[in-house]
Amino acid sequence: MATPLATSFTRRGLCRFAARHARTLALLVAVPILLTGCAAERAYRDGKDLVAQGKVDEGLAKLQQAVTQDPHDAHYRAAWLAERESAVARFDEEGDRLAAGGARAAARKSYQHALTIDPANERALSGIAALEGAARIDGLVERAEMLAAKQDSDSARGVIAKVLTEAPAHPRALALQRKLNADMGFLRVEAALASAYRKPVRIDFKDAPLKQVFEVISRSAGLNFLFDKDVKTDQRTSIYLRNSTIEAAVRYVLATNQLAQQVLDENTVLIYPNTPAKLKDYQELAVRTFFLSNADAKTVANTLKTIVKSHDVVADEKLNVVIVRDTPDAIRMAEKLVALEDVPEPEVMLEVEVLEVQRNSMQDLGIAWPSSITFTPTAAGSTFGAISSGSGSSYGSSSSSGSGASPALSLHDLLNQTSRTVGVSSLQATVNANRQDSNAKLLTNPRIRVRNHEKAKILIGERVPNITSTATSTGFVSQSINYLDIGLTLNVEPTIYLDDTVGIKVALEVSSLLNQITGSSGTTAYEIGTRTASTVLQLKNGETDVLAGLIDSQERTSGNKIPGLGQLPVLGRLFGATTDDDKNTEIVLSITPHLVRNIRHPDASLAYFTSGTETNMQSMIKSNGIVTPAPSSGSSATTQAADFGGSGQRGGSNTPQTGAYGASGAYGAGSNAYGAGAGAYLGGETTPLVGGAGAPGTAEMSIQGPPQVKTGDSVTVALLMQADQPVTSASATVSYDVSKLQFTGVTEGDFLKQGGAQTSFSNRVAQGGQLILADSSPGGTGGSAQATFAVLSFKALAPAAQTSIQVQPGSVLGASGQSVTMPPPSAYNLSVGAR
Repeated sequence: MATPLATSFTRRGLCRFAARHARTLALLVAVPILLTGCAAERAYRDGKDLVAQGKVDEGLAKLQQAVTQDPHDAHYRAAWLAERESAVARFDEEGDRLAAGGARAAARKSYQHALTIDPANERALSGIAALEGAARIDGLVERAEMLAAKQDSDSARGVIAKVLTEAPAHPRALALQRKLNADMGFLRVEAALASAYRKPVRIDFKDAPLKQVFEVISRSAGLNFLFDKDVKTDQRTSIYLRNSTIEAAVRYVLATNQLAQQVLDENTVLIYPNTPAKLKDYQELAVRTFFLSNADAKTVANTLKTIVKSHDVVADEKLNVVIVRDTPDAIRMAEKLVALEDVPEPEVMLEVEVLEVQRNSMQDLGIAWPSSITFTPTAAGSTFGAISSGSGSSYGSSSSSGSGASPALSLHDLLNQTSRTVGVSSLQATVNANRQDSNAKLLTNPRIRVRNHEKAKILIGERVPNITSTATSTGFVSQSINYLDIGLTLNVEPTIYLDDTVGIKVALEVSSLLNQITGSSGTTAYEIGTRTASTVLQLKNGETDVLAGLIDSQERTSGNKIPGLGQLPVLGRLFGATTDDDKNTEIVLSITPHLVRNIRHPDASLAYFTSGTETNMQSMIKSNGIVTPAPSSGSSATTQAADFGGSGQRGGSNTPQTGAYGASGAYGAGSNAYGAGAGAYLGGETTPLVGGAGAPGTAEMSIQGPPQVKTGDSVTVALLMQADQPVTSASATVSYDVSKLQFTGVTEGDFLKQGGAQTSFSNRVAQGGQLILADSSPGGTGGSAQATFAVLSFKALAPAAQTSIQVQPGSVLGASGQSVTMPPPSAYNLSVGAR
């Protein structure tokens, strides 16, 4: 064990050794440090070389090694951080580009590569999350397409609604939504009810108790109806429906008796009075959040408050979000209104070219004589006297006073002046022979992108400071500096129209600094020459307009001549000088608009849709064509069917009509027609009415679609049909220009499916741009109300001011086998614009 003495000696020995060999120890410590610095420098250079060669990962590893070996060198660390950020940004941009192009696997690799360099990179993490969300949304869209293919339109619409809530601009979802809307017409059935709610039904009640009507509907559809305590079940009503559904019957009975319904489950419906108090108790409310991409949140909120009458609307201007709490019907209407407003604003690229030409010419020729000569008479004896050669006395000298002052010029001296005694001064002539010519061209070609109804300014020149002094009553003087724009200033404000024309307000000002003026107090002001032009013009996309004629021409001639001699035709140049100064300046402005994005035409389903009544937003028009009147105030209301295009209407009780049932005296014969009809629905019986043979009917076929489309885009058009009696078979021939449009597909509509009938649909493409369609429902009840016969899809191939799609109806057969008269062919005109 070491003693304290030995320990102390050992320490002293080490200190003495260190003192003796201090220089050696310093060298031994410096050598490793020097070697470490050389290794860091080598790693830094290798890293820079590898990055320059495109080997980013190896280069970053070398740069990080240099930082590790020499952590105190700020240069190494700055280079490593800069290269790392540049590489991460490059991989992030590549991932964004690949994701936008649909290459999601490659985009994921780029994002993951960025994360290997910087694991906390927010942009890469967000990109991967967006890819996962896009994959999930695509899965939902595929599911909706499968449901649509299985004719489950309601479920497909529900899935599409979820997709468009998260991705409002998803192209496949929007296309499928348009297709479903075209296929469905105006059909919308409560999704929570059982399929029995859509069963076809014929009802004929006259002055029957309300409870009895719902009992018949309950037995027919297998539904449960509950009544609020304030519902008068003994209230009497009348209803006459044919070729309708259980859902329509319930809705019409409710509408005509001031009642409302609340779906409790798949088979149970609650009936309650349609009063504000009961609506607050039973009507369910939903919350919908609209994340706006282009529209202003405050503007959209005002629209919803004005049109939808929603009271619970919150607009978050910071996040550009609108939150609405209202009924499902009101929210569905709000979705359509938001889709109309939340569209990108039109933009235009203005290509401006300004040419300024300056020509200066100055000529100075002749002899510039002095304008005046000074003659000075002097005293001859004192100034110009001669000296005598003999006696040395002064000849002609004058005496001087004792004070030394010069004597005054006497009258004798003035009268005896000679050429020797008169002095001449200011006699100088200058010969001028000078000509100066200068030509200058100033060309500017700015391009500026402007949104619709926004102002843009182009300034090419300089800003000159102008100092202004202000004195107060106390004597305090303050100075302020204002800047004046000198040069070329162009102000434009575009207005973009639907026909691809652009209206532009143009204000051009060209100014120049002429003179600087300094005031008595030392303040500075400027004299500015300016030329301005303002106009409003309307140009087509790509059309160039030239604004010229801003010409400034100045001609100045000045001369310095001897009167008389200087006005001689040729010799006048010897007796005078003339200066000719000509200045010409011309400015030419050309402006060309190039549309970047125009106003997008809304779909027909968004541009026009029914919004119900003032008190009820639920539409009274459905796909079966039954239109119900507004609710009446009486206790016994009547609802009847009114087919589109029907020739007969219900008249007085004793008047037989050719009406909806297709029989003369359809509602019965003779007096009391409602009670004498054979097989009438009295007392809840479900025996159909018996009608006679109907007269030959008429049908109508029309085509609808957007008014214009861009080249390369797809366009969907709907072929609509309606008749005044049930139709079970129909065909049509569609003609189009194959050089402008390419047929891509067709989908069967719901016209012949009314009443739940099974249909057989076929289509065939013939040569010469013709499409032959045929549809039939053997054994079905037939369709009559306006609905979609078929949905056609085309692709625009080439620009065209107008191309036509014509529909030639074929043979149409009614339910009884008789032919139905069709009107002449109809046409649909489409404008194909350049992309």
